Amino acid sequence: MQEHLAHLLDQSGRVALVTGARRGIGRSIAETLLQAGARVALASRDAEGLEETASALGAQYSAERVLALPCDVADTVQVDRAVAQLVETWDRVDVLVNNAGLIGFGPLESIEPNDWNSVIQANLTGAYLCSRAVAPHMRVHGSGHIVNIASVSAQTGGVSGGVHYSASKGGMLALTKTLARDLAGDGITVNAISPGQIDADPNLLTPEARQRVLELIPLGRIGLPEDIAYATLFLCSKMASYITGATIDVNGGILKR
Repeated sequence: MQEHLAHLLDQSGRVALVTGARRGIGRSIAETLLQAGARVALASRDAEGLEETASALGAQYSAERVLALPCDVADTVQVDRAVAQLVETWDRVDVLVNNAGLIGFGPLESIEPNDWNSVIQANLTGAYLCSRAVAPHMRVHGSGHIVNIASVSAQTGGVSGGVHYSASKGGMLALTKTLARDLAGDGITVNAISPGQIDADPNLLTPEARQRVLELIPLGRIGLPEDIAYATLFLCSKMASYITGATIDVNGGILKR
């Protein structure tokens, strides 16, 4: 039984692209997919930090299974170039995790049009561009998995994120449903994960804000990056082969539906 379950989660032979993979949730997702046997391409616009992450993961799991792709996901040329390099290196793309993005805070009147554009482009346009770039390569094999990392803010309006952040993540949920419809005939599943508060950046919350957030979470703890990584692995596995167009809530009970 245990061997059968392990087989269902096995990613051996698969190639994954994880955006925003330098640290936090993205790095944890990349590492989890490596643990499951995949070859993983890491994308981030922070080229220096990305090389450090890729080197560390390569030393731990095998340098031959890790590829660093410096890339701004909001730039069409950079995205197409990165995906072309990935396919040239490993000849396929089986998994895309759209995790890259920006967070923004503040009331409506404090958010300038440039702030709005930056967040929408990084979070929503980036997911569109990356999905558009990998879909033809997934179609060739008649299979694939796209996982979009959204946010509970898309469903609740959030407790702190600005309107541009919540709107971008809400757009990701709509993008997920439409892509699931459009790509189902090609054997490609498209799902979203909607995290609650995740301890990916210890400097994001003051001690007072952290306590306020904790009081809202029924499970009594702030989430960890691996909580999102494990959900991602599930959606990329044979266990989830009949799930598409869904949003998986990973939020400790802060939103129940």
